[in-house]
Amino acid sequence: MAEIEENHSREDVRQHLREVQALLSRHRLVEGLVHRQAMPRHDLVENLVHKQHEAALRGKLDSLHAADIAYILEALPVEDRLFVWDLVKAERDGEILLEVSDAVRETLIEAMDSSELVAAAEQLDADELADLAPDLPQEVIDGVFKTLSVEEREQLRAAMSYPEDSVGALMDFEMVTVREDVTLEVVLRYLRRFEELPDHTDQLFVVDRAEHLKGVLPLNRLLVTDPETEVGAVMDPGRATLQPHHEAQAAASAFERYDLVSTPVVDDDNRLIGRVTVDAVVDFIRSRSEEERLSQAGLKEEEDIFAPMWDSVRNRWSWLAINLVTAFIASRVIGAFESSIEKLVALAALMPIVAGIGGNSGNQTIIMIVRAIALGQVDPRSARKLYRKELGVALINGLMWGGLLGLIAWWLYRSIPLGLVMTAAMTLNLLLAATVGVTIPLYRFRHGRDPAVGSSVMITAVTDSGGFLIFLGLATLFLV
Repeated sequence: MAEIEENHSREDVRQHLREVQALLSRHRLVEGLVHRQAMPRHDLVENLVHKQHEAALRGKLDSLHAADIAYILEALPVEDRLFVWDLVKAERDGEILLEVSDAVRETLIEAMDSSELVAAAEQLDADELADLAPDLPQEVIDGVFKTLSVEEREQLRAAMSYPEDSVGALMDFEMVTVREDVTLEVVLRYLRRFEELPDHTDQLFVVDRAEHLKGVLPLNRLLVTDPETEVGAVMDPGRATLQPHHEAQAAASAFERYDLVSTPVVDDDNRLIGRVTVDAVVDFIRSRSEEERLSQAGLKEEEDIFAPMWDSVRNRWSWLAINLVTAFIASRVIGAFESSIEKLVALAALMPIVAGIGGNSGNQTIIMIVRAIALGQVDPRSARKLYRKELGVALINGLMWGGLLGLIAWWLYRSIPLGLVMTAAMTLNLLLAATVGVTIPLYRFRHGRDPAVGSSVMITAVTDSGGFLIFLGLATLFLV
């Protein structure tokens, strides 16, 4: 059911995109026709047509969620993107800037002047502003600081001081606190004074006068318990808490393990300083997943598909250069066995199979290890067990699938030695892939680097060169 709803939602936003694209296309077509027509009061007619199409686009955009508008902006070429961006209501600029990708956000910010950026930033809470701050010019940050209260300035400074992958960076300062010595009736009267509760409020935080966290009061318990009961009698003192310096991945694991909607964040003295909500955790998980996919492909950052050519070149060149070097090495390995290939042409047809299967197996190993590292399941002391397990899997797969390929090679070329060489080469290359697939992420993890960065490029390079060397070397020794 959830998957059906997700697919339906995805189709809805694509339909919104198609409607906006159709409105833009109609706008360009009609304006082009009007512009070429010679008629009385031409400028007035052209201006009316322009405003009519702008009104239609504004009406469409006003009906959409900020995340849907962000999706549309990311899918439009830069010229159309900026045209649509100018039609968005100014009071929605801040929330939409938070939703778009970093690459697209740059193009939107470049199109805005300082006063527009300050106005957009003023609409955001301190934690949201901290997310946007790295992309804003310093004069805009200074301008926003002047508009904040003392408490908000302190919250913004605190939020900006935490590392990107920490709980502090996910923390929200908007929450509801109560005392443990008041009755639930008092709490209910207090809540009715709010116009609305903060998003994802599933519990209230119980604190003393010094803001030390005493427990939490779930809303469902508040609603079904006798109003004359004191908070202290029904609060839950044993809920999980986080600290701002904890890793964000630890928070994600806690939310998954305990099915949390929100959880308090406390300092070293157990003073409540904020909370983390499920929407922030989901955004973090999605962002981290996208970063891992990009880094495995050797990309430094998410790319605006309509970005200038040279921006894309700068994002992609480094790992392409590494790949070029490794491909050259692989070609030299093949070149060293040219005489063997000339004598036995079957080698040229079979060697890509050995390299390709090795690369696929190595990528499977790397993905499993990187995922285990992200979940905190890998300890440096467990490296030996990981090697033993992955080498065992590689040996079984190598003998099984290498044996099958050996039989196929024997059937195609009527050569038992060629079949045996194929089996041995496949097994050895899978063992090499397993070894390197464990070594690369563990090495980067131990040295404080992202274990996923460039891993796919590196494992492919090793298994290609290694596969060619093993297969052609064995063939030269035993067949030629």
